[in-house]
Amino acid sequence: MFERPQQGEQAVLVHMALSDASRDDDCVEFTDLARSAGARPVALVTGARKSPDPRLFVGSGKAEEIRRHVVEQCAELVIFDHELSPSQERNLERLFQCRVLDRTGLILDIFAQRARSHEGKLQVELAQLRHMSTRLVRGWTHLERQKGGIGLRGPGETQLETDRRLLAGRIKQILRRLEKVEGQREQGRQSRRRAEIPTVSLVGYTNAGKSTLFNRLTGAGVYAADQLFATLDPTLRRVDLPDQQSMILADTVGFVRQLPHDLVAAFKATLTETREASLLLHVVDAADPRREANIEHVNRVLNEIGANDVPQILVFNKIDAVPDSGPRLVPAAHGEPARVYLSAHTGEGVDLLMEWLADRFADSLVQGWMTLPPSAGRERAGLYEMGAVLAEELQPNGDMRLEVRLPRRRLEELFRDTGLTPLVESDRQHVA
Repeated sequence: MFERPQQGEQAVLVHMALSDASRDDDCVEFTDLARSAGARPVALVTGARKSPDPRLFVGSGKAEEIRRHVVEQCAELVIFDHELSPSQERNLERLFQCRVLDRTGLILDIFAQRARSHEGKLQVELAQLRHMSTRLVRGWTHLERQKGGIGLRGPGETQLETDRRLLAGRIKQILRRLEKVEGQREQGRQSRRRAEIPTVSLVGYTNAGKSTLFNRLTGAGVYAADQLFATLDPTLRRVDLPDQQSMILADTVGFVRQLPHDLVAAFKATLTETREASLLLHVVDAADPRREANIEHVNRVLNEIGANDVPQILVFNKIDAVPDSGPRLVPAAHGEPARVYLSAHTGEGVDLLMEWLADRFADSLVQGWMTLPPSAGRERAGLYEMGAVLAEELQPNGDMRLEVRLPRRRLEELFRDTGLTPLVESDRQHVA
């Protein structure tokens, strides 16, 4: 019921500027979205209106122009870069004699093709059902009324009402399943909190290179391609940092302008990883002329999902596509977040990011001198195995005095079952 065709379709694209001036970059993104869904754009119709027409969204003259393109190009589909009401879709389909899709339906189609995990498929189906529930009348106009007469009276419920009831039941079922998945994710988050492992979430505009950077940092092999919404399902991997530190890196779905509200609501469980992260890596396509507008849009979505207070660092990716641009780190100043310029494709500047992350989470490090009795040979060997020993002095009474540098969590784990209480003599932190 919710499978989407994989092959391309001849499509006429319609973009109307509802403000004083049309934005060419919006048309470029809209065309990329259509191609990502598998459509083959054969014509792009643009125009401007002060407000949408209640019946056709566009004026009658513009609608006739679109119809001519449909006939001349033998188009199978008309896609609007706007949200259409159910009645507008019906009226346009009646006029064009072909399928009409709005921006929300287009993005839902792309998400349906990209979802791979059980959770991702449930979230997409939930958004599709909510979108479809307002458009059922389009496919069941012949069943809007019960038939009358002897032998023709129905059971008291029209087909349309039956479908709405079935949809409502399926939505409740999906919500229950998503609650179970969210409970499992919450257990994972609690385990990471107990282990004091920070979570870093990759966010950014779609096609900014988040998955490529994720693969560069983790070696996970997540699918990455030069297209919008190449990956959809969230992925978490552990990343080792310098000085025996570690973090959990989360790759999340990319954002886009006018992201449908149904999608934001459906993906709340996934976006929780972003909202409860210790740090956000805001990945930006440095070669995109719209990068500043994209940054502003992503921050707007982060505010919408309640993640605007999470600290972030701007990661300007794809510097290999920018002339005379090299890897560098710009520290935070004047209330602005720190910036790292790198290329996830070539690996340039990734070491700067790793060093910055190590410094960012260095507050959890313990560094200084500690004294161990002769009976703690196993613990001493464990410290050496972790590479945490910087120097060692043997005391006259047989005690071992070691200079160590390691995360406090690892130190506590090493001595958890010994009954020893290691005290690190340091000007940074003490573990008692």
